[in-house]
Amino acid sequence: MSDKLALLQHPGGSLLSHKPECCKWRSSAAQPRKPISWSLICGLMLFCLGMISLFTGHVASDLEWYSQRLMKRRSYFKLEGINKGPIDIWQSDYAKYFYGCSKRSRSFPLAIRERSSNGYLLIAASGGLNQQRTGISDAVVVARILNATLVIPELDHRSYWKDDSDFANIFDVNWFISYLAKDVTIVRRVPDKFMRSMDKPPYTMRVPRKSPPEYYLDQVLPILQRRSVLQLTKFDYRLANNIDDELQKLRCRANYHALRFTKPIQELGQKLVTRMRAMANRFIAVHLRFELDMLAFSGCYFGGGDKERNELGEIRKRWETLTDVDADEERRRGRCPLTPHEVGLMLRALGFANDSYIYVASGEIYGGEETLRPLRDLFPNFYTKEMLANEDIKPFLPFSSRLAAIDYIVCDESDVFVTNNNGNMAKILAGRRRYMGHKRTVRPNAKRLGPLMMERDEMDWDTFARKVKAFQKGFMGEPDEMRPGRGEFHEYPYSCICERPLSDVVDNKRGDPRSEQGNQGLRERSKEEEPVLGAKDNEA
Repeated sequence: MSDKLALLQHPGGSLLSHKPECCKWRSSAAQPRKPISWSLICGLMLFCLGMISLFTGHVASDLEWYSQRLMKRRSYFKLEGINKGPIDIWQSDYAKYFYGCSKRSRSFPLAIRERSSNGYLLIAASGGLNQQRTGISDAVVVARILNATLVIPELDHRSYWKDDSDFANIFDVNWFISYLAKDVTIVRRVPDKFMRSMDKPPYTMRVPRKSPPEYYLDQVLPILQRRSVLQLTKFDYRLANNIDDELQKLRCRANYHALRFTKPIQELGQKLVTRMRAMANRFIAVHLRFELDMLAFSGCYFGGGDKERNELGEIRKRWETLTDVDADEERRRGRCPLTPHEVGLMLRALGFANDSYIYVASGEIYGGEETLRPLRDLFPNFYTKEMLANEDIKPFLPFSSRLAAIDYIVCDESDVFVTNNNGNMAKILAGRRRYMGHKRTVRPNAKRLGPLMMERDEMDWDTFARKVKAFQKGFMGEPDEMRPGRGEFHEYPYSCICERPLSDVVDNKRGDPRSEQGNQGLRERSKEEEPVLGAKDNEA
């Protein structure tokens, strides 16, 4: 490239070293020699298996993977960066070994019937669509803990999004009730006769965030039994992450199976997926999350001068608890979302060609077309729900939650889903895609990419791309990224992920003559012109 810039150098003149931390243990001076080497054992296994394959005709690649798994079992979920080889950017090589499993155990008692329950539980879910989704799935589990009859939850009509949609406008109520019938008794409303017989209106309370089941049994259940009808307000993330596995599986059944969108939403969402597939066999969905409220909440600065500072500052006053922060310092700490241009640069650096098709899921982008233009230049095959739906989208335009549901469907069906911040939609979809077979989900490693983007005009493209690939190891949606018990359960549904028997994978692969051909096709990359690294963004 004619405009390649100087390499980023150490003050002493040498190129900065970025050795993976997972390799630090290899110091020969500090490590005592072990009597038996795992590598030697695995090597002997591979030799034996290779000899067997000469006589049996079996494919050695699967057997090689088995031996590698034996060596990995000791450190699985513990060491970072275990995938050191090139990454298939379109799909995980290990996805086929895992699947979602949330079937109820035979020992899990059937739901308490309405007449025998401890009372009626009313839930007021808060926030936007995906925040409400967490509250609804958690409400199902809380109703089970309390042996209560759950009333169809109320949705927030007064949040930033100001959407007056009710549960029945977004989700299939009949399906929700029937799918969970064996787990929790759910009704549309408290019976009128029961309400008229009450001496007092329903008791209202708010529980602390991430409360364990014991809190609900000790503090909430007595009130429910005494008052018969209880309402829990601002219900989002009010249930602890770590609970009994059977309850976790119920959480998954509620989220991934019972919450099904209404027919009009589902039909339009699938229509957009079909239109994307008609243009390309595979596509990327990007959730930019670069709207005014998000940027204001972050406290970050994106190069828009005094106009940007004043506009974001005014929005920021809505949150009384927020304090002033150093915008540059926040960016260096990785607490700021990437700009659309930076998201495009990250994807190109990872290896996605400029002829890749991308679907952009977002509300109104701050800065409009001027902000989006650099991303369009990097990926000309750029589409949104408005572009694909045309007139079909008009009935949905007044309702932000229904529009978000359409984006949810397309993002869920995409081959690669890219998040730009770890917000509610990012967490919910990342968890669902793990549950549905670990479809590729890319999360920017903001702590490393933030500073890199600030310094990108000091290095050439090859150096920049190499660093992006190194920093993104562990942020590409691989099965080994899950850490049981850590993070939000909705993002890491570890209790609902099972490992497929290796023999099943081999049998399925042998029975599919197209498997190797398909994998080879996914590895092919078209040769394209490298993106130009210019000065820092000023597009906001």
